[in-house]
Amino acid sequence: MSDLAQFIAATAIEFGIPGLAVGVFADGHEIFATHGVTGIDNPLPITPDTLFAAGSITKPVTATALMQLVAEDRIDLNATVQQYVPEFTASTGITVGALLNHTSGLDWNLLVDTGEGDDALAEFARRLSDLPPIGKPGERSSYSQAGFNLLGRVIETVTGQSFERAVHDLVLAPVGMDNSVFQLSEVMTRRFAIGHELGADHEMSVVRPWKGNRANNPGGGLATTVADQLRWMRVHLGKSDVLPTDMLARMQEPTVQLRASSLGDAIGQCWFVRDIDGVRTIGHGGSGFGQFAELLLVPERDFAVVVMANAGPDGIACNQRIVRWVLAHYLGIDDVDPAPLPFDAAAAAELVGRYEIDAMTFDITATPSSLVLEVRIKPELRAAAGQDLPPDHAPFDVGLLPGAGDEYIVTSGAFVGQRGYFSRDEDGGVIGVDLAGRLFTRIG
Repeated sequence: MSDLAQFIAATAIEFGIPGLAVGVFADGHEIFATHGVTGIDNPLPITPDTLFAAGSITKPVTATALMQLVAEDRIDLNATVQQYVPEFTASTGITVGALLNHTSGLDWNLLVDTGEGDDALAEFARRLSDLPPIGKPGERSSYSQAGFNLLGRVIETVTGQSFERAVHDLVLAPVGMDNSVFQLSEVMTRRFAIGHELGADHEMSVVRPWKGNRANNPGGGLATTVADQLRWMRVHLGKSDVLPTDMLARMQEPTVQLRASSLGDAIGQCWFVRDIDGVRTIGHGGSGFGQFAELLLVPERDFAVVVMANAGPDGIACNQRIVRWVLAHYLGIDDVDPAPLPFDAAAAAELVGRYEIDAMTFDITATPSSLVLEVRIKPELRAAAGQDLPPDHAPFDVGLLPGAGDEYIVTSGAFVGQRGYFSRDEDGGVIGVDLAGRLFTRIG
C-alpha cells in the first residue's frame, strides 16, 4: 500500500468517514487512492470513477464555461446582469464580473424550489427580488450561491441552451469529463457515493435528498469523480486549449482581497487565491447533503489535488487534513494555522450576540475561559423543508487572532482551522461576522 493510501485510510478511520477518494497530479502523473464504501446501507467499494455530489466545486466549472463566452466576445464582464437577464430586477448595478468574484451584494442564497423544468433558472432570477441585499454592488465580498445560480441564467440566455447542456458542450465534453453529470437520471446509472451525517446519538445515517434542486446546479449541482476532476484541473494548469491562456491567467489573477479567510487571500474570477508557505495556490471547496470536496492547484509546481468524502460533520476537516499532508509529502509545503491569543473577557463581551443569514443563525456566547460559536439551521426552515435536513453542528470554541482583535479562528469541532472576522460600523459597533466567506448580520 502506498504512503498516500495508508494516510487516507488512517484519516478516514480517525474522522469516521465511510468513503474517500483522492486524486493527485504530480510530476506529470496521475495518482489515485481510495478508501471505504459508497454508503453504509448498500456498500460498494469507492473507486476513482465513483460519483460524488461535488457541491460548490461546481462553481469553477461554471466560471470556466462563462469565461469561454467572454473569450468569444459573447459576454462582457463589465456589463450589468440585466443586459443578459431582463427578468432579474433585484438590483440595477450588479455586473457579471461582480457575480464571479462574490462582490454583487447578494446574500448567500434564496431558498426556493423553482422546479426541475427548463425554466428553473429563469424563475429563480425573477424571485431574487425577494432576497434582501447585504450591501451595494462592489462594496465588499460575501460568498453567494445565489450569484452563481444567476450566472447560470446568463449562460442560458447567451447560448440559447439549458445551463446543463451549455456546460456539457463548453467544458465537460471537450475536457473528456464523461462521468460528470447534473441529472439524477444519469447519476443513478453509475456508481455513486451516498452522503452521511453523524447524529446526536453518534450513529451514522444516510442523508436525503442526494443533491439540491435544479436552480442550484450552477453553484453546486455537478456530480463528478476524482478522475474527472484531475482531467479538469489540468485545464487550469495550462495543459489544454479548452480556454485560451490569457483567460486562464485572468481567472487566477486576484480581483478582490479577502480578510482573515480560510478560503484564500483573494478571489480571482471564481478561484480562491492563497499563498501557502510562500507558494501561490488556487482552489475551491464544496459541501452539501453529507458530501464534501476540496480541490487545490499549485500552477507554478504543475500540481493538483482533489479529495472527496461522504460524511459529516467532519468531512471538511478530514479533506483539509489530507490536502495538507499531500502538499507536505509531495511539494514540501507546510500549511499551518495561526495561533490564537489568550482569552480576553472584555474583548469577548463585545462580540457576544446573535447573527444570521437567510438559512442559519450564528450565536456567539462566552464562558469564563473561551468564546463559543454555534451555527444552526433556522427552525422555521426545518419545519418547512418537508424532509430531513443535516443535524446542527456541536458548538465550536473560537479564539481571537493577533492584530486589531476582530479576526478569529475556530479551535475545535468540525470547522477547526476556519478563520473569519467581525465587521464594525463607523462608531465601532459590531454589526456582522464572516464565516466561510459569508456575512452573517447581527440582529437585536
